[in-house]
Amino acid sequence: MARISRITNQQILEAARQVFLQQGFGASTLEIAQQAGISEASIFKRFSTKEELFFAAMGIPEKPLWVNELESLCGEGDLKENLINICLKIMEFYTEVLPQIMMLRSRGNALPEPGDKEPRPIGDVKALTAFLEDEINQNRLRPCDPQTVAHILLGSLMNYVFLEQISSQVSIKTDNLPTITYLNSEDRATEVSTFIQNFVDIVWQGIAPIQD
Repeated sequence: MARISRITNQQILEAARQVFLQQGFGASTLEIAQQAGISEASIFKRFSTKEELFFAAMGIPEKPLWVNELESLCGEGDLKENLINICLKIMEFYTEVLPQIMMLRSRGNALPEPGDKEPRPIGDVKALTAFLEDEINQNRLRPCDPQTVAHILLGSLMNYVFLEQISSQVSIKTDNLPTITYLNSEDRATEVSTFIQNFVDIVWQGIAPIQD
């Protein structure tokens, strides 16, 4: 008798995503296990908590890639160009994550409670604030409130993605659930790049280092 192939993590995540999109975070891991055709115990051999499974299934990383890159950029290269590249990666991150969150919210489905952990958007603000503060301390930015600048940057980028989502006229079906999306075309890539370039140009006028 042929040996049944072992289920992959990706197959578990696909099953979890389908159930979470239908029921939100309140869905039981037993139902996810049944959907994947495995035991409930098998899920927790791969994912330590239900929260970890949820964020992995929904494509929401523990720490965004752009946050991981901030430390290596601090004090290096052209700061304005760094900000443009950071904003591009932040936009890419929110383009992937925000539609998932909006879908769950629109369907009335619950998200995990932060518990003892700070909400992830707050962590993003803190990470960007720390980066800007370090650049100010190195005199690569003029003295200003880094947290305010971080809110301006993140809030504007999130709002751009949000407006794209609610104004989009393109709809697709995913796992038999209605989803609003937009085409990842070259035209959109050019539009996003132009927006970020112009946006950073405007913000830069207020935070550029004071020339002697």
